[in-house]
Amino acid sequence: MQIILATSNKGKVKEIQALFEGERVVPFTEILGPLDIAEDGDTFAANALIKARTVYEKLDAPALVVSDDSGITVPLLNHEPGIYSARYAGKGATDKENLQKLVARLKERGLKEAPAYYTAAIAVVSPKGEYVVHGWMHGKVIDTPRGEGGFGYDPMFIPEGYDKTLGELDAAIKKRISHRAKALALAEPIIAMLAS
Repeated sequence: MQIILATSNKGKVKEIQALFEGERVVPFTEILGPLDIAEDGDTFAANALIKARTVYEKLDAPALVVSDDSGITVPLLNHEPGIYSARYAGKGATDKENLQKLVARLKERGLKEAPAYYTAAIAVVSPKGEYVVHGWMHGKVIDTPRGEGGFGYDPMFIPEGYDKTLGELDAAIKKRISHRAKALALAEPIIAMLAS
């Protein structure tokens, strides 16, 4: 079965490919080339569906399209960056620029750390219907990033029950506890049902 991902984010592609070992997982850019998809929904679920539907509608043949919209939320910072996680420092911002902005916001408030959580919404669009599931990972953010692993805000996020950031933790641990892994575990039986 081929799964088409409605993302070109290399970090997300790598993480999802690792979770679906043995399946052919292809980013949409390999089939359609670059697309500018307006993520103008007001929730992670809405944005995930927008991306999956857009890619699905542009494909020549019916397919199974999987999309992820995810981000980090810090309640003490007015729930920032939330759905704006990928463009927190502005449209086209790099992971490093977004992370630096969140670090700066913590420092502005005099916070060395703050409770935070990651949300992942996985949308699945196919000829047999549309589905959305969610996964969460709770923990805290710190004002001094640590580690080179992962992507995005991982070097400043420490999951509950750990003393290392996602940037420091082994990839196998992250694969087991991540918000995306939890959402994809819920999406797996849906994908299997739709592919049969």
